Formats: sequence, C-alpha cells, structure tokens
Amino acid sequence: MKVFYTLTLLITLFLANAQTSPLRINPAIVLPKDSVESKGLIASLNDFLIAARKPNEENKLVAAGEKAETFVLLDEISGIEKSGKFKDEFFYKPYLNNVVPLKDQTYLIQLSYIGTNENTAYLRASFEFIAHKAGDSFVFTSPLLRNTKNWKVEKAGNNTFHYQHTINKDKLKEFGKLASSFDQKLKASNKITDFYCCDNLTELQKLIGVTYKSDYNGRTESVWSASAGDKKVIVLGNNNAAFDDFDPHDLFHDRLSLVMPRSKVNKPVDEGCAYLYGGSWGLSWKEIFTAFKEQVVVNKNPNWAEIKETPVYFKTKGFDNSADYIVNALLVQKIEKEKGFEGVWELLMVGPFEKGNEKYYATLEKLTGITKANYNEKVRELIDKEK
Repeated sequence: MKVFYTLTLLITLFLANAQTSPLRINPAIVLPKDSVESKGLIASLNDFLIAARKPNEENKLVAAGEKAETFVLLDEISGIEKSGKFKDEFFYKPYLNNVVPLKDQTYLIQLSYIGTNENTAYLRASFEFIAHKAGDSFVFTSPLLRNTKNWKVEKAGNNTFHYQHTINKDKLKEFGKLASSFDQKLKASNKITDFYCCDNLTELQKLIGVTYKSDYNGRTESVWSASAGDKKVIVLGNNNAAFDDFDPHDLFHDRLSLVMPRSKVNKPVDEGCAYLYGGSWGLSWKEIFTAFKEQVVVNKNPNWAEIKETPVYFKTKGFDNSADYIVNALLVQKIEKEKGFEGVWELLMVGPFEKGNEKYYATLEKLTGITKANYNEKVRELIDKEK
C-alpha cells in the first residue's frame, strides 16, 4: 500500500512539473549576459509555452500589436506535446535550441519539441519566435512581420496583400468586389484582412516561424489563417505568390469568420452559402448542382432527412461534396428570396451541427414552414424547381 501511494505521488509530481515547467534548456546555449534579463526571458518563455496550451485569446504573453500574426503560429503549437502512440499528454518537450540577440531589445528564439523513448529521440516540430522586452519580462510574436518587412504591398478595400515580386491587379479588383458584396450581406464593417502570398507550404512555414513539423512531411500546399478582434491574417501557400487565383467559396468562409467564428455557426448552412455564392473547386454553383442531380438525385429517390444525419457524397473534379450542403444551398436560396439575408443569418446561427438537428428544424420551420415531418417532400420540390 505504501509503495502504491509513493508511486501515485511521484506520478502526480511529474505531471505537475510537466505542466508548470515544460522548457528544457540546452547547456551549450549562450543566454543574455545580463543574468536578470536572462532569467526574465526564460521565465517569460516558459509561461508563454504553458499559455499556448489554452485558447489563443487567453495568452497574455502575445504582443498586443501582432496577435493575429502570432495566433497563426500558436495554432501550430496547440496540442503539440501529446503523443497518441505513446499515450502521453506531455511526451514531446520543448527544448530551447538558440537565443540570438537582435535590434531594439528583441531576441530570436528557436526551440524544438522532442520526445524520447528507449533511447530514441523523436522530433515533432521546431519553431521560431521573436521575444520583445516588456519591462522586466518579455512578450512574443511570430517572425512573420520581420520576415516580410521588405515585401511589396497592394490594397483592395480593407484587404492588404503582401507579396515579393508581382501581383495580379485584375484579380485583386475581382476579389475586392466579391469580398465587398459578401461583407454587405454579413453587415461586416471595419474588418481588416492581411494576405501574405507564397509559392508553397515550405515558404509559408518559414514566414510564420515553423521551421519543421512532422505533420507536413511531403506536403506542398496549404493555406493558414487566424483572427484577432477585427483583424484576420491569411497566408497563402498554394502556388499563389502573385495572387493569380482565389476561391469564391473559401472567400465566403473567410468573410463570415470576421463576423462570427465558424465553430459557432451551423456548418451545413455555412457550406450551403459558400456553394451557392461561390461554387467550389473552380466550378460554378450550376455546374456543381448538375453533378449533384446526376450522381445523387437521378433514379435514386434519396431520403433527404436521412442524408442530413448520415452524409452522402458526390464527386466533382475528384473532390468529395456533401449532398446535404447542396440541399442547404437550396434552402438558403429560398430563405434569402423570401426573408432577405437576415433570415439566412438566423439559420446560420442555430449553432453547430447536432444529432437530430432539433434547433435547425425549429428555425427552418419558423422561416419557411418546412418541418422535420415534411422536410423530405419539400426538399424534393426545391430540387425539381432548380434548373
């Protein structure tokens, strides 16, 4: 019994230490000569990494002027310590690799998350931050602004595009016009978006401060983003260094996220709006609807209420599309025609998808008269009317 209690105490102390003092420091690292400054830097970095386990908005050690830029990087750190393979919440530990003094009382911080098992080291990820002196302590930012300080800038409304060489100004105008139309629907004002245009995921990662992450081995493209208050940062790492293309579907999602986090809206309705207003995968709404009818509707007589609970998919250009999202696009079209976008907004705000969709059906009945009982019949009517 005594052995059991001793082991329990040791495990508890280990977990508490892992939670309160995660940072490991390489003995060979050259720290600031001023011992007070060195101590403050290490303490602040340790607190910053602990705070990184919580929602970004709760991290008080992010520099106030660069929250959105830094939240993009913090999203990559979220959950980084956990290992499912080794069933350990704190398997990967942050090791401080380098501290480089820069100008204006700032430091470049380089660290790696490494786990060990049976004398084998596993590198999970490596990151870079900028540490800024703030009194006796430090606050931190992504190196994004520092890495792009010499880039060119072009504006389109409240959207700022950062690029290295050239930018497609015709596409910027097209983007600005469509973004403005979405903002009017959503009643979004004074919302700012900064775009950083990159060739690929590798370049994107370096700009943000991710020097390596095992999740992205072999991947070539991605788009990362984060929001803070009225500002959103989007980093394009999808062969779009000159902004030669953009997806109207994703643009709707981006504009909606400036008004309300997408995690709080009803995803099928959100997706329905994006399909209706922007198509998807380079195809128009009409082209996608045609594929939907040919693959899901024709001669299959599906039960749309069942499909809402158990998704059915169809393909366009090799990509999967949810049939329920297309049904929601038809419902959005009907509601906007009869009630204006205020009605669509009400359906968007019923909350995240839930089994049974009781809140969804209650709001749908209020707006359209369509109930859970007659849903299947009414959806078939909407499909038949759409040309």
